[in-house]
Amino acid sequence: MDWNLILVTIVTLLVAGYWYVKHKFQYWEKKEVPFVKPIFPYGLLKGMGTTRHTSEIFTEAYKELKGKDVFGGIYFFTQPVVLATDLDFLKNILVKDFQYFHDRGIYSNEKDDPLSGHLFALAGQRWRNLRNKLSPTFTSGKMKMMHRTIIAVAKEFQDYLEPIAQKNQEVEIKDILARFTTDVIGNCAFGIECNSLKDPDTEFRRIGKQVFEFTGLEFTRIFFLAVFQNLGRLLKMKITKPDVSEFFMRLLRETTEYREKNNIKRNDFLSLLLQIKNTGKLEGDDTDLGKMTFEELAAQTFLFFIAGYETSSSTMTFALYELAQHQDIQDRAREEVNNILKKYNGEYSYEACMEMKYIDQIINETLRKHPIVDTLVRSCVQDYQVPGTKHVIEKGTLTSIPVYGIHHDPEIYPDPKKFDPDRFTEENIKNRHPYAWLPFGEGPRICVGMRFGMMQTRVGLANLLSKYRVRTSSKTAIPPVLDPASTVMSPKGGMWLKLEKAS
Repeated sequence: MDWNLILVTIVTLLVAGYWYVKHKFQYWEKKEVPFVKPIFPYGLLKGMGTTRHTSEIFTEAYKELKGKDVFGGIYFFTQPVVLATDLDFLKNILVKDFQYFHDRGIYSNEKDDPLSGHLFALAGQRWRNLRNKLSPTFTSGKMKMMHRTIIAVAKEFQDYLEPIAQKNQEVEIKDILARFTTDVIGNCAFGIECNSLKDPDTEFRRIGKQVFEFTGLEFTRIFFLAVFQNLGRLLKMKITKPDVSEFFMRLLRETTEYREKNNIKRNDFLSLLLQIKNTGKLEGDDTDLGKMTFEELAAQTFLFFIAGYETSSSTMTFALYELAQHQDIQDRAREEVNNILKKYNGEYSYEACMEMKYIDQIINETLRKHPIVDTLVRSCVQDYQVPGTKHVIEKGTLTSIPVYGIHHDPEIYPDPKKFDPDRFTEENIKNRHPYAWLPFGEGPRICVGMRFGMMQTRVGLANLLSKYRVRTSSKTAIPPVLDPASTVMSPKGGMWLKLEKAS
């Protein structure tokens, strides 16, 4: 064995690798674009998923680059990425010049990982076709149809809290809220009573936790697949965890076969998708949406679950955390809820819940201060001349929008750490840039389930606040420490609050 040859080969490869990375890290400098100095080999992403949450990383970059140009340059590993720092520029990305940025740049592999082929991840014409099919399932009429189901689960939620409040107990509220939203989604998406409130160890709850729990290595893998998508598909790499995929595919196959065999119809999301799958239409509507495969149905139902349960439970968690520190805001919210309930004879009707405007302001301010999705990403699908500049964003370049950074920009939201629902009065909204609040995204790729998420969150908060008061306890972390291994904004170790009966 020629050890000299082996040594020379290794050294040559290391030197070649060094010069390759160095060359890649000169991209933004050569483009004369202001950039954040990359750290080998992570680029911007050092510590992501292990010691630092993505919101912290992107907010630091936003602060460093804002005002230097309409955008700056960052790196995901060696991949150059645009970071939007100007609200008019990000309006172009999300709406005005959407045809250049209609893809999210998220990895999907429908062939080897069917559940990854959902609306959030799909690109191009596949996304357009699916969006057209799904949009009619999220109209206000369809939301009203599911409202009764949410109210039934909310009553169980309210009853579950009763003995806890009577003892003035400290509770880890995030887990309880996640069990509530798991039961809501289980009913509204699958027509299944998950009973997570009664039994926190149900399979549905266990699998739901797995979806959002990642090690630092797994977190890095997600970004790697976003950057090197073709390589990932060539290697047949999957984004969905095996246990999660097996559970949902089995559950949906058994449930759809049972419903179709016995001609069972329910007022839930799965029933709507089955109508599209089998006829290409929704009952009472002659619009031809085109049929859907079982795999497409499974992926969209899976998305409904993962998007609906975690985002809403985390939003309610942060809302209660803020209300526990601001008893005056909490009292005002409780008064609104109880006055509206009196008007509607104590019923949480769809119309009653839609009248809870201050509750909506609280939710909006919570999503301003604690946006569950802290960064939006779009992929440039053709060379794009940035208006008013000499810059061209090249085809294939990812563009990131630092939602958390924008939401905490003192030039947009004075005293951004202060929790103030009055930022979202009609007057104050009109006086602010329309793209300064982006918890659901914006434009044609705005979250299709936004109405459902708001409805579920509104009902959950109203039911809790009408009877109970939340306070901080000795275990409440102020400010909360974010879990770096979570793909969404989530407090590490949960959220401990004290629950008592409202006087």
